[in-house]
Amino acid sequence: MVIYMKATAIIASGGTGLRMGSALPKQFISVKGKPILARTLSVFNICTGISEIILTAPAGYEALTENIISAFNFEKAARIITGGSTRQQSVYNALQAVSGADIILIHDAVRPFVTTEEILRTIEAAGIYGACSLGIPVKDTIKICDANGFVIGTPARETLWQIQTPQAFLSGVIMKAHEQALLDGITATDDAELAERIGQPTRIIMGNYANIKITTQEDLLFFQDKAGDIHNTGSVSAFF
Repeated sequence: MVIYMKATAIIASGGTGLRMGSALPKQFISVKGKPILARTLSVFNICTGISEIILTAPAGYEALTENIISAFNFEKAARIITGGSTRQQSVYNALQAVSGADIILIHDAVRPFVTTEEILRTIEAAGIYGACSLGIPVKDTIKICDANGFVIGTPARETLWQIQTPQAFLSGVIMKAHEQALLDGITATDDAELAERIGQPTRIIMGNYANIKITTQEDLLFFQDKAGDIHNTGSVSAFF
């Protein structure tokens, strides 16, 4: 494995979770005494390849985010950055706070089932290829439809991958990608797309079908069923 002196993880936690239909942003929903955000942070905090963690937080939720960090003793969580109006803006804000990192990972706060092994593999791949993302082959046939709902194409399933996070990049690559997107007024669905725009190939490595993004009530039910009790040194029950 290629070893880099410093890998920083940006945990994108700036969303308000409108699709969840909850009054509380979904990353702060507590399951079995632990918020989803805390479950995600636990994995990055114990990962030996991660030197520091920078979080984005929705405006008005910075103090709650700080309370979670303190309650669970996430010592690698170095800074909290107020998120922007979009995920892309939130990540860009967090990138401004990164200093001295060789590799920058970007991960959705509501993907709590990522593993330390997957994190380490993305760091390694980013060091080799410049840009890397976890992904899984799609299981179902995908149809391309027009605005009226009629099929206009069927892409070959073996070429299609469902993208996950973390995505990892050489620090110079992802900084340049975001800065160029800002100059061009471009909004992308993920950070790898921004890297692709500046000519940086992205290497997709095998992820895990369990590494879901908790977006809907159905996802939350899955999380409630699968989330195990994780040792912690504090309680955040009073926060909710």
